[in-house]
Amino acid sequence: MISSKPKPRRRSLFRKYFLVLFAAVVVPLIVSGGSEAWFGYRDQRATLAQLLAAEARGGGSKIAGFLEEIKGQLGWMVQFPAAPGTEERERLDASRLLRQVPAIVNVTLVDGAGKERLHVSRVGLNRIASGIDRSGEPAVIGARASRLWYGPVFLNRESEPFMTIALAGNRAAVGIVIAEINLKLIWDVVTAIRVGETGYAFILDKGGQLIAHPEMTMVLRGANDATLKPLQDLRSAILTRGGVATTGMDATGQTVIAATASIPGVDWSVIVTEPLTEAYGPIYAALWRTGILLLAGAALAVLLAYWLAGRMIDPIHLLEEGVEKIGAGEFDHRIAMNTGDEFEHLADQFNKMAGELAVSQERADRINRLSRFLAPQVAELLGKGQHSTMLDTQRREVVAVFCDLRGFTAFSSKAGPDEIMSVLGEYYRALGSILMKYEATQTSFLGDGMMLLLNAPLPCPDPAVRGVNMAIDMQDAVQILVVDWRARGYRIGFGMGLAQGPATVGQIGYENRLDYTAIGSVVNLASRLCAAATDGQILIDPVLAAAVSADASVIAVGSQHLKGFDDGISVYAVQREDIEVARTPSPVA
Repeated sequence: MISSKPKPRRRSLFRKYFLVLFAAVVVPLIVSGGSEAWFGYRDQRATLAQLLAAEARGGGSKIAGFLEEIKGQLGWMVQFPAAPGTEERERLDASRLLRQVPAIVNVTLVDGAGKERLHVSRVGLNRIASGIDRSGEPAVIGARASRLWYGPVFLNRESEPFMTIALAGNRAAVGIVIAEINLKLIWDVVTAIRVGETGYAFILDKGGQLIAHPEMTMVLRGANDATLKPLQDLRSAILTRGGVATTGMDATGQTVIAATASIPGVDWSVIVTEPLTEAYGPIYAALWRTGILLLAGAALAVLLAYWLAGRMIDPIHLLEEGVEKIGAGEFDHRIAMNTGDEFEHLADQFNKMAGELAVSQERADRINRLSRFLAPQVAELLGKGQHSTMLDTQRREVVAVFCDLRGFTAFSSKAGPDEIMSVLGEYYRALGSILMKYEATQTSFLGDGMMLLLNAPLPCPDPAVRGVNMAIDMQDAVQILVVDWRARGYRIGFGMGLAQGPATVGQIGYENRLDYTAIGSVVNLASRLCAAATDGQILIDPVLAAAVSADASVIAVGSQHLKGFDDGISVYAVQREDIEVARTPSPVA
């Protein structure tokens, strides 16, 4: 008799947890990758369609402006009716028109009866009062019917695209002016339109003839050339979809996405294209990344699920609950487990880790708050609970330092956002290491300027000398940047102001947002001295000048009336090139 044994519970748990863990990793990867590909494709297509349409409209606007300018110039030729003795004036007007509008090859004036009275050409003979009957020509008939008439595009001598424009005067007696236009100049507009690396634009007239293309040889092939059929089909597909960007084949057989814009009056179409391989390059790259991540995730899921599933039995629930709470920030939670094995040891480690994380988190939060306006070493000191009363409001002798960039407002009004942020990044990187070196307390950013304090909240020996040394180093560092900025065309300088005296220092603000700052006359004086400093100057007050006179070269600038001070203030300037002060700061007391 064959007896059947029940499968071990361990094997059942193994299969269940293996499948769950594997699916937990792979399924989100598949869903995330698929959704990223779909939404990325949709967003990229919408963005590309807008870009192509904008380029097409921009090109169409330029060409419409080109034709409108020609129309406006031709209008001067049909303002007044012909009269005896005006032939020479009309010839001079026509010659001036050819000089002002290079696209016009020749111009013809026809009187109200359809007789030619003037013909001026760049490439042919001029005629005056020839009397040739042109009343039956399409240009004359079209201009009489609608005042402005655009003729079909044709190849002149099989080399360049031409078009005839006819404009009638406000009265029949004024007559009609007929001009032949060389459309080769439109080629500059078309070649200037670029989308991505290889996208380009071309123009088709109403009948499907190619008027302009980056490759001029395609224009010279004529409207019946077989290579133009894909371009005509591409325009038809866009128009069929109501002008929405669509995909198709270009003349080289490459699949492209294209959008079009119509040029009013002549009924031409400006079509802008970009190859699909380039347009959807970011999507293809994202798909490759998703595929690689999916494979890596699946491999990792197999290994992880196999290992974890063999060890996860009953204690997994307690561990899971504990880990979730600790991961959510409940560092006071403790995992109670008495299994006597590795799970118990793991639970003890989690409990220990939670306690250390709670202490570390509290310390890190405190240090992060302090490091916004204190030197890192000072913030670390206070974060560990030492000198806890140091930030309390008190009266202290300080050296206040203000600095900002000269000409930065004018520069920022003209420069782009990237240029502005690049200059500020270079500026603050150059000053950051100096502030840390001298352990200055930074109270605030003022756009392109800063306010610094020395001797508060931690006292330091010789704050006056330390402040002047720091100012010299700051000027030296920024002046190196100033040379580079001016080489790049930026008219930016750097000025500083320092003052020494008593101030009220302490924390100011509201709940969850406190700053350390100083208030007093010495702060206002340093700010005004900074505002008065020119590029490269370090202006100081008499108190600071007397304190560093033995160590630094200080010259009197004279008495100045500063805003906020009734009496004149004696102002001194530090001469950087003659400074003999030792550059290594003394340690903080």
